[in-house]
Amino acid sequence: MLIGAHALVFSGTFGEQGLRRAVEGTKRAGFDLIEIPLMDVDAFDSELAARMLRDNDLSVTASLGLTESTDLTSEDPAVVAAGERILEQCLDHVAAMGGEVLCGVIYSAMRKYASPTTARGVENSQGAIARLADKAAQRGIRLSLEVVNRYESNVFNTGRGALAYLDGVDRDDVSVHLDTYHMNIEESDLFQPVHDVAAAGKLGYVHIGESHRGYLGTGSVDFGTFFRALHDVRYDGPIVFESFSSAVVSAELSNTLGIWRNLWQDSDDLAAHANRFIRDGLHAVGTIDLH
Repeated sequence: MLIGAHALVFSGTFGEQGLRRAVEGTKRAGFDLIEIPLMDVDAFDSELAARMLRDNDLSVTASLGLTESTDLTSEDPAVVAAGERILEQCLDHVAAMGGEVLCGVIYSAMRKYASPTTARGVENSQGAIARLADKAAQRGIRLSLEVVNRYESNVFNTGRGALAYLDGVDRDDVSVHLDTYHMNIEESDLFQPVHDVAAAGKLGYVHIGESHRGYLGTGSVDFGTFFRALHDVRYDGPIVFESFSSAVVSAELSNTLGIWRNLWQDSDDLAAHANRFIRDGLHAVGTIDLH
């Protein structure tokens, strides 16, 4: 199991300076892995990132949230094709960095929709994800689809919804990406969804985030129950801390994510605390086997 941090904890841009700050900050905080958001696919230097990762002995994953112009659920074939192109570029970056996972909201745009999905839109998305999964497998990469709340996608908002969507993809190598921040909004609890998704053999990636995006343990997320569920199903995939502050990320991304108030200023302190919190929580539930 690799414990990681999202690069946006440390930097809102990923040129050489921002990338170095994120990679070195992740290592300094004690994490094993960094998740890099590929927000500017054309400009991102994956070879530079690979060298920094090697220098800091860090594993890597990458993520993306699609936009309206690259929305795989669009009924416009040109928009779907644009989404597939950008995601294939992302796969190239992940491969160049030596990563094995591309995750996030890669099946629709990450935005608040004004209406429900259409059957045609969902079919477009499922077809695109199936094709991308084949290309990912050729590069030794797997896709993991993040379950987000109703204000960030209209395709699915729960673990069971993600499983129903994946029935239409029909690929064994596409998994579900659970996130405690979103689960705390949409799920009935933080125990059953882990078991549901794991029982289907689809739990592939986990985000750890507090209800208000701040310091872990200071909000309403029931982390004890969530860690217990992960332990029950013997989950051994990536677990990545995610938190946002407009003190770090760009104004545009802050607006997209609804970061209207900042709950932290010090990336290093926040990250070190999160690393300890996650490892301590996982260790604590592991001792249940001794009871």
